[in-house]
Amino acid sequence: MSLETHLAELQRKHGELEREISNALTHPSIDALEIAQLKRRKLALKDEMERLREQQTRH
Repeated sequence: MSLETHLAELQRKHGELEREISNALTHPSIDALEIAQLKRRKLALKDEMERLREQQTRH
């Protein structure tokens, strides 16, 4: 998988998590722990995207 393809896939997953978090925040049945886990996953994806972009600029 090329770096650009991998970045695009991470961006897609990041967007999906963004929508999932937004939906979860509108449903009172979703607990805070689940929302926190979604936010951590989203942040991990963002961190990986930044790392890959830095790697891409070095090459």
